[in-house]
Formats: sequence, structure tokens, C-alpha cells
Amino acid sequence: MGITDVLLRVRAQTDTEQVPVDTLITALESRGFGPLLLAPALLALLPTGAIPGVPSVCGILIFLIAIQGSLGRRSPWVPRRLRELSIHRQNLIRAIDRAQPVTRRIDRLFSHRLSLLTHPWANSLIFLACAVSGLTMIPLELIPFAAAAPALAITLAAIGISTRDGLVILGAGLAAAGALYLLVTNWPF
Repeated sequence: MGITDVLLRVRAQTDTEQVPVDTLITALESRGFGPLLLAPALLALLPTGAIPGVPSVCGILIFLIAIQGSLGRRSPWVPRRLRELSIHRQNLIRAIDRAQPVTRRIDRLFSHRLSLLTHPWANSLIFLACAVSGLTMIPLELIPFAAAAPALAITLAAIGISTRDGLVILGAGLAAAGALYLLVTNWPF
């Protein structure tokens, strides 16, 4: 099931005038971890990651999100007040309709390859690797632009989790190994 299919399923499940955020999180299931990991990983990967403190904050956020996935949670924990917020159904439908051309392109680019790496049992290991990679961002921040290596690994993992593409997850594993090598070879800074 591609991202477009997930969005269409969310759209079909919204039958009330106000759609609680909790309903959206439940509908996304484990794929909800992907976008939550992607946002701070991209922040650390892009030039904003050169700002002192940004990689450390992003690494801590990534750790907190990824550790939930490694413990087998079906969806990420979100504070109750945020879960209780709601979106007007028509606004949600418009947003889904606008997103579909982009998600269709994403679905064509990323597909269900190496499905062994996308099974639920593998997710715990992937999330654990993301948690460790997030923590490596903290000491790697001391080396200019080095925190981008684990950020790249987490970005690839988040995309692989969201699209269920094992080939991208394999790339994430290679990038994580490279980040760990960078940390070990430069210890102590």
C-alpha cells in the first residue's frame, strides 16, 4: 500500500465534520513515525544543521521518537492536548486532494522492494538504529558538518519506513554504518 493509498484510506475513514488528530495518527499506524523522524533529520541534514545546538536538539528529538518505535508502539505518542485537536473534514479532504499528485510521484519512485526489511519485526531494529544514530549526532556536532552523516541515515530510514521500501532502508543502514565509523575514528574529538 503506497502513501496515496494511505491518504485515501484516511479520507474514507473521516465521516464526521471534525476529524480529531488522534484519528489521523491511528489511520497512519507505524507510518506515522516516518514523517516525525524525517522533520528533525532534514533540519540537521540541511544547512540549518551547521547552527550550533541544532544537531543536538534534533538528535534528542529523533531519539525520543525512534525509541517509541523500537519498543513496538503501533503509532507515535502524541500529547493528549494535541490528540484532541481536530481538523475540519473539508480542509482535510482539500489537503489530501492537493497532496495526491506529489504522493503519486513518491509512490512511483519508491516501491515495495526488499520487503524483508519492511516487516514489523524489522521495524524495531530500524527504529533502534535511528535512536542510536540520533544520539551520535550529539558528539558529531563538534566536528563541522559531521552530524549530517547520521541525519542522512535517519532521513533515508524515515523515507523507507513511510514508503515501505527496503532498498532505501538498506541505504539508511549503510549511511548509519558510515556515521558510526566517523564517530569511532574521530573519538575523542
